[in-house]
Amino acid sequence: MRKDYLAFFLSLFLSRLADQILLFIVPLIVFQTTQSASWAGLAFFAESLPRFLAFPFCGALCDRFSPTRILHISQLCRALACALALGLVLLFGGIVWIVLLSAICGVLTTQGIMAREVLLPHIFKQYSYTKTLSYSQIADQTGLVLGPLLAALLLHVMAWQWVLLAIAVLFLLADLAMGVWQRHSAIVLQSFEQHGDIWLQPLRIAFGHIRALSELRKIISLAVGVNLLVGVTLATSAAMLIGQYARPEGDYAALQAAGAVTTIVILLVLARVTLPGRLLGGLAYVVICLGALMTALSPTAGGYVAGFLLIVGFDKMFNIYIRSTRQRVIPVQDFGKTVGVITLLNNLSQPLAGLLVALLAAPLGTQSVILLLAGASVLIGALTLWVFRTVEMKPA
Repeated sequence: MRKDYLAFFLSLFLSRLADQILLFIVPLIVFQTTQSASWAGLAFFAESLPRFLAFPFCGALCDRFSPTRILHISQLCRALACALALGLVLLFGGIVWIVLLSAICGVLTTQGIMAREVLLPHIFKQYSYTKTLSYSQIADQTGLVLGPLLAALLLHVMAWQWVLLAIAVLFLLADLAMGVWQRHSAIVLQSFEQHGDIWLQPLRIAFGHIRALSELRKIISLAVGVNLLVGVTLATSAAMLIGQYARPEGDYAALQAAGAVTTIVILLVLARVTLPGRLLGGLAYVVICLGALMTALSPTAGGYVAGFLLIVGFDKMFNIYIRSTRQRVIPVQDFGKTVGVITLLNNLSQPLAGLLVALLAAPLGTQSVILLLAGASVLIGALTLWVFRTVEMKPA
């Protein structure tokens, strides 16, 4: 593989590794400090909502300014935020600073994700876009594999406050790799004239495309159902494995790593096997719902782990279906702003799931909340298929 490709993937890997360590330690530290699944769910809501709300604005910025420059800013600012949070923790103590840091880094991560989303179709033109997505997500998932393991190792040898410094270093290394990619890459991005307003006009354009294109409305509806289950799984995994099943913290790290390994295996298969888009999305949706039912109903840790692996593994298969559809139907000059709005709509159900855990876990029990959201996702999927099949059958 060419040097510029390797540097691009290395930057993606290091950035994801740093982000995943932060995502790993926040719910764990909150749960260890409070011994409450409700507080852990509330922390997940607080850290995930800002990163999703930022998508429309970040997408509009990527259409207006150089995505490579935006990516540099994203990584450098995350490193600075980690260093600042460390200083605040050492001065004042408390866990509120790490939750705020996660929220801020979430917004900056969103900006980085959107910049890479705009760049990807132009970097690997010798490959199909589905294959490009598979390879890029393999680098992404490798960070997910090593993130929990490295986080557990770091927490074993140092206080969690100093883990923030390690995260800052990883973000700096990611930016250095991005600079190497730029020096070796000959990519020239086509620029388009944009409206001066970067707030309301991009939203009008994006929602105009969503209204006009039924395929976009369909994938948004299905993604809401999937992300309800992904959200409740992420918000409750520490409480379920450590609290419900009384497993040690090392098993929690191993669970996260196993989920990423499962995802990589699925992505490697998808990089070599071509599946029709509808089969890709439909199969992933069904398996994710099945996994959620397993996590909700299993009396043993083994059944929970199997369900967890199905959810996180096939979520990336569903993600490829979503991103391939978007790339195929959205006009290139409006790609960033439209994807930003779509991603926001897709993912709002994740922090909603965390909020529902915070509100309902104590009175109903964590597994009951998971079962409730699994039923909601099955209903969303069935209604979406029925509504859009009816639309497709109508004569023009």
